[in-house]
Amino acid sequence: MFRFAQPWLLLLALLGPALLLLYYRCRPAKPRLKFPDLSPLRELPLTTRARLAELPLWLSALAISLFAFGLARPQHGDAREEISGEGVDIMVVLDVSTSMSGRDFEPKNRLEVAKQVTREFILKRPYDRVGLVVFSALAFTHCPLTTDHRILLNFVDRVGFTRREHDGTAIGNAIAVATERLKDSKAKSKVIILVTDGENNRGIDPLEAAELARTFKVRIYPIGIYNPSGFLQPVDDIIFGTRYVVSMPKVDEQMMSQLAEISGGKYFRATDPKTLENVFMEIDR
Repeated sequence: MFRFAQPWLLLLALLGPALLLLYYRCRPAKPRLKFPDLSPLRELPLTTRARLAELPLWLSALAISLFAFGLARPQHGDAREEISGEGVDIMVVLDVSTSMSGRDFEPKNRLEVAKQVTREFILKRPYDRVGLVVFSALAFTHCPLTTDHRILLNFVDRVGFTRREHDGTAIGNAIAVATERLKDSKAKSKVIILVTDGENNRGIDPLEAAELARTFKVRIYPIGIYNPSGFLQPVDDIIFGTRYVVSMPKVDEQMMSQLAEISGGKYFRATDPKTLENVFMEIDR
């Protein structure tokens, strides 16, 4: 592959042609004598000095262009880098149901804070494969396992809330989808990080999904976003526009603890952005 390390310096190469253009447009006119007939003069041979009179100018212009070419640092070749890591494959599973729009995680909503913490977690695991599953009433792979974290972060940025007709919390389905992505992995450690603020009300039984995960040696780390005093949730009203109502917590902490126990993981409670960040840091250890 051929490329320039500093391609913008190629603009300096235009100084060479510009020098020639400036010279020919601005040079003074040569003195002239009037002759009735110039035919005899045309037959006179040009001297070497006359032929090469403008050569220094052309060489200077060429030197400027080549110098700019060198400054741009042309590079060619294939680079290989050997990296070693812990051999961990991780599927992050994010709840995108409308309850994640709760505004108790200021200055943003729960989902945006979860996305930000997920980004920071990904950046700290440069040598591990990480993937992303999102779910509400439905669950699907948003990004498969990859070491290209630049692409993965783009997918994280695009995560948004589900539509009202697809609202719900299919925790069991989400675990099953993530397990499907991890089951054939040869990594020494396979992990699901589940972030949700609800209780399962769609799809398969989460405990059955946890048993499936255990079969394939996948550990589940559930994170329950929980505010015991309730939280403000935006609701669209066709008359008054967006208004906020108080919602009470619905996290099934007993079930979340069972998910962790069955699979060999650990349950965490996140009550604010800081504790959510601390949970990810603890898992990162």
